[in-house]
Amino acid sequence: MGVDPDVYHLNEAHGVSAAFRYYETTRDKQKLREKFVFTTHTPEEAGNEKSDFSLIERAGFFGEVPVAEVRQLIGQEDATFHHSLAALRVSHRANGVSKLHGEVARQMWQGYDDICPIDHITNAQNKKYWADPILENARLHGDLDALRMRKRELKERLFRIVADQSGKLMDPDVLTIVWARRFAAYKRADLITRDRQMFRDLLSRTERPVQIIWAGKPYPFDYNAIETFNQLINLTEPYPNATVLVGYELELSRDLKNGSDVWLNNPVVTREASGTSGMTAAMNASLNLSTWDGWICEFGKDGENSFIIPPADPGLSPVLRDQMDMMNLYQILNEKISPLYYEHKNDWWHMVLRSMHDVAPAFDSHRMAREYYEKLYTAG
Repeated sequence: MGVDPDVYHLNEAHGVSAAFRYYETTRDKQKLREKFVFTTHTPEEAGNEKSDFSLIERAGFFGEVPVAEVRQLIGQEDATFHHSLAALRVSHRANGVSKLHGEVARQMWQGYDDICPIDHITNAQNKKYWADPILENARLHGDLDALRMRKRELKERLFRIVADQSGKLMDPDVLTIVWARRFAAYKRADLITRDRQMFRDLLSRTERPVQIIWAGKPYPFDYNAIETFNQLINLTEPYPNATVLVGYELELSRDLKNGSDVWLNNPVVTREASGTSGMTAAMNASLNLSTWDGWICEFGKDGENSFIIPPADPGLSPVLRDQMDMMNLYQILNEKISPLYYEHKNDWWHMVLRSMHDVAPAFDSHRMAREYYEKLYTAG
């Protein structure tokens, strides 16, 4: 791409150690900032690491640069080393990973001086890798019959995995909802289950039935996320049309996107920096049902290429906010998605086609790579 080999990209805040290694050779703050750029990936506190200054000094984090000089370089005087803040102070440019995240990041860091400008470059997915070639061919030819037939085949493939793991036999003619990504509290994997009676009624209905599949992994020491994962396993056990899959890696991720009708994404608004799983779901004839967060704000057209859960009043308490989001989720599912899927099949597939058309090239990795080159690596 012709990128200057002397521009270094701090793609994670803990990688800021590389900047100190460079600084060892120059002892020039201006030259340091000219050479480094930084991508901030999350507004979550846990994702913006902090360390004990003396601990990482003993670990050699700062190389041969004395701690006093490090503190002067990054403007941190207390006992805690703030990785993201340091990265913003040793770089000449930074970016968030969606338009909304760029806005959130600028607001989040606006109280700190001497930080670099924060732009945004929205994440993307490699369509060549993810898109099923038969679905893609159907999209290119506007062939709804081929789209329907291939989608049914892919659902059958996914349901063989479900049967192998759980013994449950799912129906390829039933509306299938998938929630699959990393388990974290703000992503609210269990939102649709919060009202147990509504959830039971949803899974028990015979008219306009639904099937729901969860998959993903919590971090090993995220005990709240692990508990949510375990609760979902226990909660879905009695139902033949709901399950949790394990072994969530690339192959299962692909099968879930290929086999879903609806890709459910309901993080707390402004907490999901970007999200990318819904992009590859859209590439494979699955419609997004999402809160208004991350990349969806640049893609979603409610009722045209996706279904959008309207943002709750930001003044609500977390409990009332979650309640409002859950009620809106059910309303959209019951009043829009289910009738469209079962009673207006042609309209459903036209909406799927629109979603497939809209997701690329805007959210293909070619666009993202170009923007990193133009907006981050070569920008003045």
